[in-house]
Amino acid sequence: MAIREVERSGHITSEVVMRPNCTTVYLVSCVSQKREHACAARDLYVSDLFLKARRFAEASGCLWFILSAVHELVAPDQVIAPYERTLNTMRAVDRRAWGERVAAQLAEAVSDLSRVVFLAGERYREFLARHLASRGVEVSVPMEWLRIGEQLSWLGQHSPPPAV
Repeated sequence: MAIREVERSGHITSEVVMRPNCTTVYLVSCVSQKREHACAARDLYVSDLFLKARRFAEASGCLWFILSAVHELVAPDQVIAPYERTLNTMRAVDRRAWGERVAAQLAEAVSDLSRVVFLAGERYREFLARHLASRGVEVSVPMEWLRIGEQLSWLGQHSPPPAV
């Protein structure tokens, strides 16, 4: 169970959100398109791909996190400032160390983790997925062989419509 604040008709109210006892976690990679000011991580990234992946992860009812080249494992409500760094330009040794740190952070955040669904590119999952699999965590990459346009289409077909 979680409590979140929502805006309805110009008023901020709190609502209780019931989460299933879910041992699956969704991991969404950061993107280069960001707002220009610090805000909750879920709102910092503004690309169509991120927004659709976020909607897909949230619709699962399970926990989800953002994979950040700078901040590593990021909770959606964590406030962070925009940055310009990507794993795509980091050396393999640095990506491997990043994967080890994120795996440890994920183990601490979700002690009974049984499955991870990656909504992230190869550089964000290559070493992390290996660490998770070695701990017996099932790794799922539903869009593994899809190009960006195909990913957008897949997410659009498998996600609820955006809130109005």
